Amino acid sequence: MFSPDQENISSASTKVPVKYGELIVLGYNGSLPNGDRGRRKSRFSLCKRPKANGVKPSTVHVACTPQAAKAISNKDQHSISYTLSRAQTVVVEYTHDSNTDMFQIGRSTESPIDFVVTDTVPGSQSNADTQTVQSTISRFACRIMCQRSPPHTARIYAAGFDSSKNIFLGEKAAKWKTSDGQMDGLTTNGVLVMHPRHGFTEDSKPGVWREISVCGNVFTLRETRSAQQRGKMVENETQELVDGSLIDLCGATLLWRTAEGLSRTPTVKHLEALRQELNAARPQCPVGLNTLAFPSLRRKEVLDEKQPWAYLHCGHVHGFHRWGSSEERQGAERECPMCRARGPYVPLWLGCEAGFYLDAAPPTHAFSPCGHVCSEKTAAFWSQIPLPHGTHTFHAACPFCAQQLSSEHGCVRLIFQGPLD
Repeated sequence: MFSPDQENISSASTKVPVKYGELIVLGYNGSLPNGDRGRRKSRFSLCKRPKANGVKPSTVHVACTPQAAKAISNKDQHSISYTLSRAQTVVVEYTHDSNTDMFQIGRSTESPIDFVVTDTVPGSQSNADTQTVQSTISRFACRIMCQRSPPHTARIYAAGFDSSKNIFLGEKAAKWKTSDGQMDGLTTNGVLVMHPRHGFTEDSKPGVWREISVCGNVFTLRETRSAQQRGKMVENETQELVDGSLIDLCGATLLWRTAEGLSRTPTVKHLEALRQELNAARPQCPVGLNTLAFPSLRRKEVLDEKQPWAYLHCGHVHGFHRWGSSEERQGAERECPMCRARGPYVPLWLGCEAGFYLDAAPPTHAFSPCGHVCSEKTAAFWSQIPLPHGTHTFHAACPFCAQQLSSEHGCVRLIFQGPLD
């Protein structure tokens, strides 16, 4: 269910490959709803390959007819085709790069895709919930190139190579010739990246969302997600990923964590210790006077009779009771018996995906309206991160379930009552 130990792996080790980093899908609390399977999982480790599989641009074939372009593309090597008109296509051949490893991400289950990503449905707990009418994630969404030698820089590019080792940008795709005569373009719904300021630390602040092109150049966002007109090129920014970089594929958002960053992140064992510590304090329900306890991390979505519930306007923690309400619906507005404030009344769940935590502090805050609990710094960070939603809107969301956060109170400090004895 959980990933192996997240400790930093020594590059001198001969048994374990060097880990470049991990991609973690926002909206999942430690695993996919029905478990991780094969290349489809909630987190994916990028490790040094036994043999380099990176590629770099080489020959450019200009003014090809579609037939000639097809002949070039059929060669047993990687290529990107830019269709300018029905009569003209530019094909850029790519050659082997022994200094990089390439990892591809997308919706396709074909073999070139290393990490299969499907649309994240906010608050979904089972695969039945996650069936969307039509996916907006590209089949071959993006590729990440990692330097095989230290410092193992990771760079992201829009679009991935298909089973024929080709990337095709059709007539309708935004594409252009650069000042140095090279071709570049954007994918239909685009690949957006945001690097947090001050890294992924207790001091992190949101950065600015940018779009990454097929050749890895950085642009301001288009007016809408799939608009024909590209944004302005941002010369002083690069496509290099840093610890905490967010990658949005229009339907799913991924968090990039470097191996070094993960070594400073709490482990699942640490989160379990914090849970036990919280339960050892024997918090009580002020109404029923019964002792509350967070269920084990492995039972993270099964309601327990000792489950803590909270009023998310004020943060007072109770057990489940029907005081002052006949309303059975979870999340319904209720009046807190302690302070009379009205707000959603929901069960609390511990955030189990350690990679989303900024620090190892105790879980004292809950996201509203979902009730996922984590440390104060973690809650404060995610509640101010604008995540892309649909084709042109942004809103903050809980990283553990992807539910949109309340605009008034994205997170709340929890107030536990200790035992009376």
